[in-house]
Amino acid sequence: MIATDEFEVVKGACPHDCPDACALEITTQNGRAISVHGAKTHPTTHGVLCTKVTYALDRTYHPDRLLHPLKRIGKKGSSEFSRISWDEALATIAREWKRVMNTHGSESLLPYSYAGNMGILNYQTLGHRLFHALGASQLDRTICSSAGFEGLACTLGASVGARMEQMANAELIVIWGSNPITSSVHSWSFIQQAKRKGARVIAIDTYKSLTAQKCDEFIPIRQGTDGALALALMHCLVRDDKLDHDYLGRYCLGWADFAPQVLAWTPAHSAEITGIPAVQIEALASAYGATKKSFIRANYGLNRHAGGGMAVRTIACLPALTGAWREPAGGFLLSSSGHYPLQKDALARPDLMPVLPNGKKPRIVNMSQLGDALTKLNDPPIHAMYVYNSNPVVVAPDSNAVLRGMAREDLFTVVHDTFLSDTARYADIVLPATTHVENFDIHRSYGHTSVLINHPAIAPIGESKSNGDVFRALANAFGLTEPALFESDETLARQAFDWSHPLMQGITYESLKRDGFAQMNMAAAPFAQGGFPSPSGKVEFYSERAKAMGLNPFPDYIPPAESASPKYPLALNTPPYRHYMNSTFANVTRYRKDAPEPTIEIHPDDAGPREIVSGATVRVFNGRGSVKLKAVVNAFATPGCATAQSLWWTGEMAEGQGINVLTSQKLTDMGGGATFYDCRVDIALA
Repeated sequence: MIATDEFEVVKGACPHDCPDACALEITTQNGRAISVHGAKTHPTTHGVLCTKVTYALDRTYHPDRLLHPLKRIGKKGSSEFSRISWDEALATIAREWKRVMNTHGSESLLPYSYAGNMGILNYQTLGHRLFHALGASQLDRTICSSAGFEGLACTLGASVGARMEQMANAELIVIWGSNPITSSVHSWSFIQQAKRKGARVIAIDTYKSLTAQKCDEFIPIRQGTDGALALALMHCLVRDDKLDHDYLGRYCLGWADFAPQVLAWTPAHSAEITGIPAVQIEALASAYGATKKSFIRANYGLNRHAGGGMAVRTIACLPALTGAWREPAGGFLLSSSGHYPLQKDALARPDLMPVLPNGKKPRIVNMSQLGDALTKLNDPPIHAMYVYNSNPVVVAPDSNAVLRGMAREDLFTVVHDTFLSDTARYADIVLPATTHVENFDIHRSYGHTSVLINHPAIAPIGESKSNGDVFRALANAFGLTEPALFESDETLARQAFDWSHPLMQGITYESLKRDGFAQMNMAAAPFAQGGFPSPSGKVEFYSERAKAMGLNPFPDYIPPAESASPKYPLALNTPPYRHYMNSTFANVTRYRKDAPEPTIEIHPDDAGPREIVSGATVRVFNGRGSVKLKAVVNAFATPGCATAQSLWWTGEMAEGQGINVLTSQKLTDMGGGATFYDCRVDIALA
């Protein structure tokens, strides 16, 4: 904290689910935060913030902030609550949890959380410890990135890649399944630097996003067919001998056995699957093979379909063919989170889990199948749920099934949130949560490789509490005595990383608290000479990990689970709206100025036969549900694929139906991930 006259500038970090993890400077005056700026000296942030976080205080000081604990007095979903004290709330929760666990067993209690706050303390420490100690069902947190994580683990050994800032020096940048103007503005800044130096930038996506509109070339691809394109590119590189044979020989495993397999993946064959003309595939392969300074920037849209993990795995193999890993400005980046020496077990303490009477550890429930978990799971059924850092009524797949489960009168639900969200409306007890402006945390990133600290800038507003403070209070109310459940934020932060790791050389917890952030000690081209965190230390074209999952141990193509049919001929694409972060910010008026109501973009080729024009209200439907949206007919949508930017709270949607009533609970090929972008619908005038 730096005093400047009557003001104070507090060093912080953005906690939202974004790869950029910006370093912040929050200015306060007389105990009130008055502005948020990006730290100018942070090597990624460079003093620039996205619109969402620039105006983050609109959310912190929003008139609808939850300020006190509430208990339900009306029907679930009615938003009828009365104010209670924290003592009553904690006593009620402890009493109900004990009742449920004594009656149905500890596995009848389910925590549900994700990345609403990505700070390490708020995301994965005391909450995990408490529910482990209680013997509750374990939550498999799969909804976003698990398929991609497994794809990278099969190929590179972990979620590692090239350094984001090195894109500024690339000669060719392929933005694959990503829209950085919306989801990683600092990536876009580095891409613009490269463009000014003469780099060519190509976007591969299912619709012409804001980013794709500003690229040198846009390659539209059918949803879920990215792996087929990657294999065709490999075919061309092998056929034309655009290979770095030395890199393949020294730093790759299984290449000699895999290389002949790509010969079947001709551009013509791939064109039939992807919808990309063979000549365009040839041109992309030629451009990619012409330089080692080729940087593939991907994002998690790639992994949200039936073959998502394999698609990520296959694309991540491409830089090894050309030796792009040798160059700082070459390689592949989906996530950098695996570079950090995070001490996951020390934070989450899985050793606290008891062995249950059946002789096993508590069962695992996949968060991407919450609807089935709440309506079909037996032995025992879920009878209590604690939700934090998430809004599953809006964000979880097949939300009609989720709503049926949440509406159960025999389900005791607690929601800890900053607002009365769609999920909170179904709670029995609602607890007020702090924003990042009000709590302490330590952070990593999944885009860059800095470690950051977030100092609280103001005192908690009203009676709001951080996740950690609530979990300590719940452990006490439950009568637990395990010391690990009561450790302070500072103690937890000191446990977050292996501070002796070579990447952390020169960084201490004390220096981090003082400076606010520190760059890990990474080489400019970390994999120029192999050294991947895979079992072999190499790029694994042959993966025992994939084989153990029952998958092809070599890169492959797995088609979408839902294919076009006369009944549901259109693919549904639901990427994030520029000013929202999943469902965060969707209730703040400022962020809706560019899109005052939910819409769906439809290509003229699909709109014409349906007599749909821009401005018309349409019904988007399939066998799982139906939503009403305003149509926008344009050529940014691609034929056969309609795009509905999301996620809106259900109160802003016609008939109170969110877009995820259309998505399914089907899982990805690896990692058990959600298949949001593997969804078929039709559209008609409402």
